[in-house]
Amino acid sequence: MGGLDALMPDLQERYDDAMFDFSTANYDAAIAKLKSLLVEDPSHFDAQLSLGMALYRLGDYAGAIAEGHKAEKLRPQEQLVHTNLSLFYMKAGDKKTAEHHGLQARIAGWRGNMAAPTPGETGDPELTMATPKPPAAASPGQFPEMPWKKKPPAATTQPPAASTDSNSEKKAS
Repeated sequence: MGGLDALMPDLQERYDDAMFDFSTANYDAAIAKLKSLLVEDPSHFDAQLSLGMALYRLGDYAGAIAEGHKAEKLRPQEQLVHTNLSLFYMKAGDKKTAEHHGLQARIAGWRGNMAAPTPGETGDPELTMATPKPPAAASPGQFPEMPWKKKPPAATTQPPAASTDSNSEKKAS
C-alpha cells in the first residue's frame, strides 16, 4: 500500500463528494463522479441509487429508469428502489408501471416492518405495543392466584337475628 493508494480517496469519500455536488444541484458533476465510482465498484448500491436520482433531476427519465433497474438488481426488495422507479415511470408517462413499483414499495415497507424489533431499539413511544405488567411477586409460602380455579365459598357468619317483634319497633319510634 504505497503512495498511489494514499493519493486516491476511498470510495466513501468519492461518494460523499458526488453527493455534495448533488446537494448543490450540480447534477452533471455528481453524475460523472457516480459513474466513475460505479466503474470501479459496480455493486455500490448507494451510488447506483443516487445516479438514477441525479438523472431524474436533469429530466433524463429514460436514463433514470435504466439506472433504477440496475439498483433493483442489487437490492430487489429495497423500498427506496421501488419508490424511485415509481416516480421515474410516472414522470415518463407510464402510469401502469409507476403504480406497479408504488405497490412494490408499499410491500417492501410492510416487509421491513414485519421484523421484530431488536433489543434496545427505540422508536416512537406512542406506537409501541402495550405490555402487561408483571404480576406482583408472591410472598414466600403463598401461592399466586389462579383465576381459572373456582374460589371456595367464603365462610359466612350469620349476624344475630334481628328482632321481629313489631311492638319493639313501635316503642322505639
